[in-house]
Amino acid sequence: MRDPNFEQCVQACYECAVACDQCAASCLRQNPAQLRACIALCVDCAAVCRLCAAMLARGGEFAQALCTLCALVCDACARECSTHESEKCQICAGACIACTLACRDMVEA
Repeated sequence: MRDPNFEQCVQACYECAVACDQCAASCLRQNPAQLRACIALCVDCAAVCRLCAAMLARGGEFAQALCTLCALVCDACARECSTHESEKCQICAGACIACTLACRDMVEA
Protein backbone atom coordinates (compact mmCIF):
# COMPACT_ATOMS: atom_id res chain seq x y z
CA MET A 1 0.00 0.00 0.00
CA ARG A 2 1.32 3.43 -0.92
CA ASP A 3 1.92 6.16 1.59
CA PRO A 4 -1.02 8.61 1.44
CA ASN A 5 1.50 11.46 1.65
CA PHE A 6 2.94 10.23 -1.65
CA GLU A 7 -0.37 10.46 -3.53
CA GLN A 8 -1.19 13.82 -1.99
CA CYS A 9 2.23 15.24 -2.82
CA VAL A 10 2.21 14.09 -6.45
CA GLN A 11 -1.29 15.52 -6.93
CA ALA A 12 -0.39 18.80 -5.21
CA CYS A 13 2.72 19.13 -7.40
CA TYR A 14 0.76 18.67 -10.63
CA GLU A 15 -2.02 21.03 -9.53
CA CYS A 16 0.53 23.64 -8.54
CA ALA A 17 2.33 23.34 -11.88
CA VAL A 18 -0.90 23.97 -13.77
CA ALA A 19 -1.83 26.92 -11.54
CA CYS A 20 1.65 28.40 -12.04
CA ASP A 21 1.38 28.00 -15.83
CA GLN A 22 -1.99 29.74 -15.82
CA CYS A 23 -0.73 32.53 -13.57
CA ALA A 24 2.35 33.16 -15.71
CA ALA A 25 0.23 33.26 -18.87
CA SER A 26 -2.23 35.65 -17.26
CA CYS A 27 0.57 37.93 -16.05
CA LEU A 28 2.11 37.96 -19.53
CA ARG A 29 -1.21 39.20 -20.92
CA GLN A 30 -1.52 41.89 -18.24
CA ASN A 31 1.75 43.71 -17.68
CA PRO A 32 4.87 41.59 -18.23
CA ALA A 33 7.33 44.31 -17.24
CA GLN A 34 5.63 45.00 -13.93
CA LEU A 35 4.96 41.31 -13.18
CA ARG A 36 8.40 40.00 -14.17
CA ALA A 37 9.17 38.51 -10.73
CA CYS A 38 5.81 36.75 -10.61
CA ILE A 39 6.21 35.31 -14.09
CA ALA A 40 9.75 34.09 -13.41
CA LEU A 41 8.82 32.43 -10.12
CA CYS A 42 5.75 30.79 -11.67
CA VAL A 43 7.79 29.34 -14.55
CA ASP A 44 10.46 28.03 -12.15
CA CYS A 45 7.87 26.70 -9.73
CA ALA A 46 5.96 24.84 -12.44
CA ALA A 47 9.17 23.21 -13.67
CA VAL A 48 10.27 22.14 -10.18
CA CYS A 49 6.80 20.83 -9.33
CA ARG A 50 6.66 18.68 -12.46
CA LEU A 51 10.15 17.34 -11.83
CA CYS A 52 9.30 16.60 -8.21
CA ALA A 53 6.12 14.71 -9.12
CA ALA A 54 7.96 12.68 -11.76
CA MET A 55 10.82 11.81 -9.44
CA LEU A 56 8.39 10.77 -6.71
CA ALA A 57 6.51 8.59 -9.18
CA ARG A 58 9.75 6.88 -10.19
CA GLY A 59 10.92 6.49 -6.61
CA GLY A 60 14.03 8.46 -7.44
CA GLU A 61 16.94 8.49 -5.03
CA PHE A 62 16.79 12.27 -4.63
CA ALA A 63 13.01 12.60 -4.29
CA GLN A 64 13.19 13.73 -0.66
CA ALA A 65 15.79 16.38 -1.47
CA LEU A 66 13.73 17.57 -4.42
CA CYS A 67 10.63 17.76 -2.22
CA THR A 68 12.58 20.06 0.09
CA LEU A 69 13.58 22.28 -2.84
CA CYS A 70 10.04 22.19 -4.23
CA ALA A 71 8.65 23.40 -0.90
CA LEU A 72 11.12 26.31 -0.90
CA VAL A 73 10.28 27.35 -4.46
CA CYS A 74 6.53 27.00 -3.89
CA ASP A 75 6.76 29.06 -0.71
CA ALA A 76 8.58 31.86 -2.57
CA CYS A 77 6.07 31.72 -5.42
CA ALA A 78 3.14 31.83 -3.00
CA ARG A 79 4.58 34.90 -1.29
CA GLU A 80 5.02 36.70 -4.62
CA CYS A 81 1.64 35.74 -6.07
CA SER A 82 -0.21 36.67 -2.89
CA THR A 83 0.91 40.29 -3.36
CA HIS A 84 -1.08 40.60 -6.59
CA GLU A 85 -4.84 41.04 -6.76
CA SER A 86 -5.52 39.05 -9.93
CA GLU A 87 -7.61 35.93 -9.54
CA LYS A 88 -5.00 33.75 -11.27
CA CYS A 89 -2.30 34.99 -8.86
CA GLN A 90 -4.49 34.26 -5.86
CA ILE A 91 -5.33 30.78 -7.15
CA CYS A 92 -1.64 30.17 -7.79
CA ALA A 93 -0.71 31.32 -4.30
CA GLY A 94 -3.20 28.85 -2.82
CA ALA A 95 -1.91 25.98 -4.96
CA CYS A 96 1.67 26.83 -4.01
CA ILE A 97 0.82 26.81 -0.31
CA ALA A 98 -0.89 23.42 -0.67
CA CYS A 99 2.13 22.05 -2.51
CA THR A 100 4.53 23.44 0.08
CA LEU A 101 2.61 21.67 2.82
CA ALA A 102 2.36 18.41 0.88
CA CYS A 103 6.09 18.41 0.12
CA ARG A 104 6.97 19.12 3.74
CA ASP A 105 4.68 16.28 4.85
CA MET A 106 6.41 14.00 2.36
CA VAL A 107 9.85 14.91 3.68
CA GLU A 108 8.77 14.42 7.29
CA ALA A 109 7.13 11.03 6.62
